[in-house]
Amino acid sequence: MKQWLAEIASETTSGPKRSKETFFLPTPNDVRREVTKRGAYVLWIREYSRSPLERLLARSSWWQIQLLRGILFRSSATSPGVALWKIIEVETNPMRQNILAPAREALSQGLGVIDALKTLRIFEQSTIAILAASEKANKLRDGIPHAIETITQKKKHTRAMGGTMAWLGFDVFTITQSLFWGKDLVLKWFHDNKPTDPVKLEEFNQVVGNLELLWNVLIASAMGSGFFLVWCIISFFYNRGKKDWPTARAVRAIPLIGAYLRDLGFADSMSVCARMVRGRVPIADALQQASESTNIPEIATYWEEAHENLGRGVSLGQALDRDPLTKNERMELAGLSDLTQLATIMDAISEMRAQAGKTKHSLIVWMAFAITGLYLVIAFGSAIFGLTVMNMSMESMMGGLMGGAL
Repeated sequence: MKQWLAEIASETTSGPKRSKETFFLPTPNDVRREVTKRGAYVLWIREYSRSPLERLLARSSWWQIQLLRGILFRSSATSPGVALWKIIEVETNPMRQNILAPAREALSQGLGVIDALKTLRIFEQSTIAILAASEKANKLRDGIPHAIETITQKKKHTRAMGGTMAWLGFDVFTITQSLFWGKDLVLKWFHDNKPTDPVKLEEFNQVVGNLELLWNVLIASAMGSGFFLVWCIISFFYNRGKKDWPTARAVRAIPLIGAYLRDLGFADSMSVCARMVRGRVPIADALQQASESTNIPEIATYWEEAHENLGRGVSLGQALDRDPLTKNERMELAGLSDLTQLATIMDAISEMRAQAGKTKHSLIVWMAFAITGLYLVIAFGSAIFGLTVMNMSMESMMGGLMGGAL
């Protein structure tokens, strides 16, 4: 399913009239058939792509929370699907109308509220999974506040991490700028004021060469890290809602960060599965939905394999008792006796994983401080070392002048 923008012409009592409309259909031919049913004609069709400003608004936490709150408020007297339809109908802002157009088309085709929210491509997998699990348990109104709380918590974590990285990045940026713009001037002065003594000249050239190499490495590493960070931010922003992509795989390959993301993924998926089990959703459907609640392939594979083994007749405890769960988690699941106990165990695992994620988050921040501090120490140390080289050159010049005077 794709979003299309089409200009159509239709006959009216006052003559032909042109208008532009958005459609959410698989192919352009489907758009033509839809327009033909209305007795109108297609002038042109193109795939609609959101502008950067629309992407920023649609994928912001503020927009997501406002949309979910609107559904929660209006669904007190009607169904969530009708509540979403009313939100779309009363929207007058053209930008927001374009953002909500796929959901409008989905609802008009008879799809449910969860499918309509998926078409917007603005929510993370865990948020959609929480809402879908609540809908399956016939408790969508109870699940919306939980989804809002999840979005808020992730926003706080992202803001805390972003603030820390921004401060550290500013320190590194200022030092790197000083090295970048001052390096050539300092090295030029060194080369223009070399010692005349052959022994000191050899030592001087070796020291200056090492200093130049160190400064080049510091500048290159800082610029490389900065470009990688910016690339990750942009890539995660534009690929929000996707299962997997190259940047996400590169970030997960970083040992501590990859473990942190896996902990968060398990915490979300375990919580989703426990919610569905308590809502008496069939366990096979709960496992399948849990696999769709995360964008970490390793975790999704865990749930898919458990679902497959359960279908083969393996007991539920044995189906869930597998890597990448820890030894303690596997021991808890191995002694499973009934579904009520399963929900309790999954909630406990979710809490443990969430706590482990917080610990790793703090460790990541402190390691970032340590690495940045080490970078600053090397940068300042090299600058102080440069002063000793300058003194070497000055002493040689003064020695030459004194020798010439004598």
